[in-house]
Amino acid sequence: MTPGLYVTATPIGHLGDVTLRALATMAAVDILLCEDTRTTGKLLERYGIRTKLMAYHEHNAAKVRPGILRSLGEGQSIALVSDAGMPLVSDPGYRLVVDCVANAIPVTAIPGASAVLTALALSGLPTDRFAFLGFLPTKSGERKKLLTEFMNVKATLIAFESPHRIVDALADVASTFGDRRVAVSRELTKLHEEVLRGTASEVQEILGSRPSVKGEITLVIAPPEQNAVQASVEDIEAAIDEALQSMPAAKAAADIAKRFDLAKKDIYSRILARKDE
Repeated sequence: MTPGLYVTATPIGHLGDVTLRALATMAAVDILLCEDTRTTGKLLERYGIRTKLMAYHEHNAAKVRPGILRSLGEGQSIALVSDAGMPLVSDPGYRLVVDCVANAIPVTAIPGASAVLTALALSGLPTDRFAFLGFLPTKSGERKKLLTEFMNVKATLIAFESPHRIVDALADVASTFGDRRVAVSRELTKLHEEVLRGTASEVQEILGSRPSVKGEITLVIAPPEQNAVQASVEDIEAAIDEALQSMPAAKAAADIAKRFDLAKKDIYSRILARKDE
């Protein structure tokens, strides 16, 4: 195997989704870096691969990365995998690739399964332009702030979410974006795969009525409609009421202007008029 780092995709659920090239790579390298040796060990056992495993995850990455770079510099071949899907997507592999590039160490991608693209393909939403938001923030206020930043982006949005927070996240999507269409994919490629499609509030109601929600979740949100209805005065005033409870006037004006695609000075004038009254 030619020396260097091999960023290798693994299945997101169904073990049959691994590529022939990925199997050949994992079998031929000197070391296989993985998030959880138990998870990757099951994949290797399924295909009879006995390559040496080394844990590489967010908790030990900074400590073990210098040694990995040393081994690569000495001519070893090393593959990097995540627990599921393409490495570097919401995992610590990014820093390792950056350091390899900086040290002129060859980096090769072995592509394969991706929850992001799989969920997009199943969503029934526009696929010509999309943006990946990673994992949504755990707190509602921070989540709404992030969603507001992407409110007017003319692209389908994709995010990862915990099954324990998906109902609350959908509520924040509905309150921030209005009732946009969404698709919630659960347990992709696994036995209990499920895709729920509808407006954010409709899917929220379905999941909220269940005793619990389980499995890995990918949330896909439709882009803003080209001819979206203009916000009413009542909508704007209600948004001002809510914003002023948690932020100063200037910040509230900026957030609301971005949300409704309006001029900041006009919103600020409304807020000042309230104070005068």
